[in-house]
Order: sequence, then structure tokens, then C-alpha cells
Amino acid sequence: MPGFTHLQVAQPVSFGHHLMAYFEMFARDAQRLADCRKRVNKLPLGAAALAGTSFPIDRLAVAKELGFDGVCENSIDAVSDRDFAIEFCACAALVMTHLSRFCEELILWANPRFGFVEIAERFCTGSSIMPQKKNPDVAELVRGKTGRVNGHLVALLTLMKGQPLAYNRDNQEDKEPLFDAVDTLMMSLAVFTEMLPGVKVNREAMESAARQGHATATDLAEYLVKKGVAFREAHEAVAQAVRFAENRGCELAELKLAELQKFSPAIGKDVFAALTLEGSLKSRAHIGGTAPARVKAAIAKARKSLG
Repeated sequence: MPGFTHLQVAQPVSFGHHLMAYFEMFARDAQRLADCRKRVNKLPLGAAALAGTSFPIDRLAVAKELGFDGVCENSIDAVSDRDFAIEFCACAALVMTHLSRFCEELILWANPRFGFVEIAERFCTGSSIMPQKKNPDVAELVRGKTGRVNGHLVALLTLMKGQPLAYNRDNQEDKEPLFDAVDTLMMSLAVFTEMLPGVKVNREAMESAARQGHATATDLAEYLVKKGVAFREAHEAVAQAVRFAENRGCELAELKLAELQKFSPAIGKDVFAALTLEGSLKSRAHIGGTAPARVKAAIAKARKSLG
């Protein structure tokens, strides 16, 4: 499929490689949430109003009994700060942002102008007046819910920014944004993970799109560099070749050898291997690259990490 920058065709990538980018994002999200719990799972009980209590309590024993990882070490901090809620909402906002970007791509890809994927009927709706419509409503709703969670994060930060220590009545406003962020995140994850397996991929449409927009132009420039041409000269030569192809109404990879050699004498018969989609993918065989072997290895590593 075409990889995009600025939503313009950039270089060919595999669909698997594209999806694995989201794996990396969500893996970091999971790590952030686990790390967040280590900090926020502390017992405030015993802080009382702000100064602690004179009764002979054993806070550590209570924390252990209730499943906390420890206790809040300062009684004023325990009652006055809400960074546990803010940190969770920050993590939730990042998860939702990643979900939103994924949903945006599904929405674009489902558009007939792309035609890369088809979303299952039960996650779409029709139009009240246009019978041909198949609107990706679930993906749009998840995208929309992201603004809700982002708003909760900003609301909590704003709530806390001007408060002197210790407790203030302002803090009763922490419950609604926190609880709604939890509910929204859980519901969004649930519906998204149910929708995703039902997405059908149109391999032919993806490959056809990757053959448009001169996606292997960078490969031609890199080919010339490997032949000893300075990158600046190679870049200019390929740019001229692309303009020539556009004027001819064809793709760069469709030009004949003699035509390509007009732009650089370093171009030989082996250039066409570099201009194919398969050759482009295969050449990026480093860790993190889009070579099929690397992508398969990344998927295997990801599966292992998930247990």
C-alpha cells in the first residue's frame, strides 16, 4: 500500500507494517497505564482532614489489607492533590488519540476514493435520505469521544492550577471527569476491538494505489547514491524524471531505460529492480523497516510480548 506523508503518496509500505505502527503506540499506552498504577495506587486513608490523626492507626497494615502498593507519605499531599486523576486522564487521552487516528484512517480507507477496506455493516449506518450511504459511524463516534476525554484532562489541570494547599471544595469537581474518562475509554476500546477483526482489506486496491504517485522515486534516488552519485544530484535527477513521467501521463516505473538514462548516466538495466514495489519493500531490511521478513519478525515478537 502507499505510505503517506502530508496525506500525499510517499513510499510503498506493507499493510502489516502500517498496522504494526499502531501496535507500538498501544503497547506504550499499556506501559503508561501500568506505570501510572504504580504511582497512584497509594492509600490516602489516615491523612484525615489534612494533618493526620492522633488515633493509633497502622496505615501500612490497612494498605496491605486493601490491596494498595503503599501509603501517601504526606497527609497534606494526600488530601489536596489530584495528580492521580490527572495522570490517568493523560494516559487515557493518549489511548483515545491513538484510537482516533486509527479510526480516521479506517474512515478514509473505507471511502470509495480509497477503497482500501470495508467496515462490517453492523458498525455502520445508512442515511435517512440517501439509500446508497454506508457511514462509518462507530469509527466516527470513537474519534469524537477523544475530544471528550481530552477535555476531561484539561478540566482537571485547570481545576488544580490555582489551588493553595490543602483541601478546597473545588476538588469535588474531580469525580465526573475522572469517572467519565474511565467509562469512555473502556467503551471505546470495547467497541473498537470488536469492530477491527471485521474489517475486510482490499489488497488489489491498496497495491494499485501504491503504483500511483511515483512511490518508488526515493528508491531511484537511493539507487543513484549507491552508484556513487551525490544525493543532492540524485534528488534533482529523480525530480526531473518524475516531471517527465507526469508530462507523459505515466508512472516513473513505467519509463523506458533510455528515457531514465537521460537524467543520469549512472542508471543501468538493474534500475527496474529498485523501482518495483517488491524491491522497495525488500530493500528496507533493517530493524523497524518494512521488508516483509522484518514485519513478520516484528509480529512474532509482538505476539510473544502479549503472551
